[in-house]
Amino acid sequence: MLCELLTLKTRLGLAEADVVDDALLTSFILAAGGRFAKECNRVFDYSATATYEFRADAFDVVVDRFPIVSVASFHLKTTEAEGFVAQTVTDYVVNAPRNIIELPSCLGTSREIGRVTFAGGYVLPGSTPGAGQTALPDEVAQACVEQCAYWFQNKARLGLGSVSGAGGAISQAVNLDLLPPVLAVLKKYERWRN
Repeated sequence: MLCELLTLKTRLGLAEADVVDDALLTSFILAAGGRFAKECNRVFDYSATATYEFRADAFDVVVDRFPIVSVASFHLKTTEAEGFVAQTVTDYVVNAPRNIIELPSCLGTSREIGRVTFAGGYVLPGSTPGAGQTALPDEVAQACVEQCAYWFQNKARLGLGSVSGAGGAISQAVNLDLLPPVLAVLKKYERWRN
């Protein structure tokens, strides 16, 4: 989860022992994580065995989980019957500033699928980064806290807009999106689209 439950409860002024809304708050944190991933076209959380599939004629592989810590292997799939076959690739370069794995030559053709297995992503709050790993930036964790706090504080009105007048009130569904300050933070963490 992109933020810890206790951090969100503290932001909302809820006591740690007050567990009445824990399930709802946890679902908001998970929803925010999914929404953040979609907005940024990437996966934030660290995995030691992440895989990413790409067209085999690519020289630059822009994986969906970064920062990249290490690359374990490459595979190539030509047919479904044969499946993925391990490839010997030793001359790749991890371009850390661009979060790209650069290959000296492509694995195959545009009609084949390449797959890389690698370690990458951010270590999420509540865990300690190991050697070569990077903690989730504080501004992303705080953006998650603020978005979830907003959703919680407006839970009775989520998805509803209302107009009141002398003759009564009209409620209608509205598009619920991320807060502008949250979007501004996420803009910095967008992944390039392949």
